[in-house]
Amino acid sequence: MRTLSKSKVLAFRQCPKRLWLEIHKPELRDDSAATKASFVVGHQVGEIAQHLYDPKGTGVLIDPKTEGYPAAIARTQALLATDQTIFEATFSAEGGFAMADILLPAKHAGKRVWRMVEVKSSTKVKDYHQDDAAIQSQVARAAGVPLQSIALAHIDSKWVYPGGKDYQGLLREQDLSEAAFNRADEVKVWIAEAQKVAARRSEPPVTTGGQCTEPYACGFFAYCRSHEPQPEHPAIWLPNRKKKSLKALVDGNYAIEMTDVSDHLLNETQKRVKEHTLSGEIFFDAGGAAADLAQHKLPAYFLDFETIMFAVPIWKGTRPYQQIVFQFSVHHLSKKGELTDQAFLDLSGEDPSKKLAEALVAACGARGPVFVYNAGFEKTRIKELAARFPGLKVALLAINDRIVDLCPIAEQHYYHPSQRGSWSIKKVLPAAIPELRYDDLDGVKDGGMAMTAYMEAVAPGTTAARKAQIDKQLRAYCGLDTLAMVRLWQMFAGRVDLRL
Repeated sequence: MRTLSKSKVLAFRQCPKRLWLEIHKPELRDDSAATKASFVVGHQVGEIAQHLYDPKGTGVLIDPKTEGYPAAIARTQALLATDQTIFEATFSAEGGFAMADILLPAKHAGKRVWRMVEVKSSTKVKDYHQDDAAIQSQVARAAGVPLQSIALAHIDSKWVYPGGKDYQGLLREQDLSEAAFNRADEVKVWIAEAQKVAARRSEPPVTTGGQCTEPYACGFFAYCRSHEPQPEHPAIWLPNRKKKSLKALVDGNYAIEMTDVSDHLLNETQKRVKEHTLSGEIFFDAGGAAADLAQHKLPAYFLDFETIMFAVPIWKGTRPYQQIVFQFSVHHLSKKGELTDQAFLDLSGEDPSKKLAEALVAACGARGPVFVYNAGFEKTRIKELAARFPGLKVALLAINDRIVDLCPIAEQHYYHPSQRGSWSIKKVLPAAIPELRYDDLDGVKDGGMAMTAYMEAVAPGTTAARKAQIDKQLRAYCGLDTLAMVRLWQMFAGRVDLRL
């Protein structure tokens, strides 16, 4: 009988084929950059948790990878006879294997018992965390641990970092004991069924679907899709599939064609996407776009932000996962049609917020529309800056009052088949203005890469030469975002008289 780790049982819970591939063909796994980043964040939050639960540093860390799993299990059993806090306590029983993030000693009726805490980098308890806790508690109790309770510690997104590396309050606990303990028999069934899948000679015949992204993005998705029929015009390109009947038909069904979706299920935008995707013809309501923009006169500004999020805040006065602007680009188009640009980028590692806010006020002038692409993002970031810096509040909110969103104009009046149902600027720009392409940029080509580059740039060990290279790449990327808006505005406004 194969002993299965908690992660393997959870993989089975998501998809039996995923479990089989993780065991028999792990080399096919290709995790996304976002998934890899989440592993790093989880490790960071775990380290903070160890300091919070063991402030005196007297706890013991078990490291199965270094000492070997049998030795780790034996050392855990020995430590259970002490009153020391245990990190990564390791257990194996009844075909299951688990490592507890934190095991805290306690007393009950004069006897030593233990309280388990699982640490997550999420901001709330999710359904699959309940499965996680059930597996952890069942394996530990089956291994003979007198487990009194199990809790999940997650990040409190409302907590504000006071500075000075004081992270008391970062984590919030929720007790999951009753639900977890009551699912012991259920966990035994999961493990038994997972072992049957693991013992198969061939992979289970499971087609791709909603389980490929929930609750985790599966690293085997590309492999699985490559062995399935590839629709020429996938129905998943249809945007905003919120209608219940449409959602049930399309979501997670990667094989269904647009032609298989009846028009009576679609709204006007979805019908347009279907029609022009199938015909290969561009839709452009030039008159409607120009009419929408006619009221916004020059001079005009074109604004884009780049932000960073820290699960564990590093700057005083900021919250976990708060989107903090570290860069902006502004293109200014004068009444005479002269185009200039300004930018702000701070790679010092210090909180850039106040300097950025001051520079933003100066760069956006006092009058004229401020064009953005997807206004909710920029407006929210500006409101947050205004709340943090009362002296700049009036000027910052005045910028918000002038913001004009180009995205709805694109959605209503333009569609190119290459957009594949998306109106993100990354899709619209190469379709409408093919000479401007994000793929031609060096190093940083999207927002996720910008975040990664920023993190590298502010890391203590980054050389001056590498930091200068990242600075150049970030400026080029953010600058292309605002230049893209200028060119889209010109096209939508019908201003062929301007040489931009």
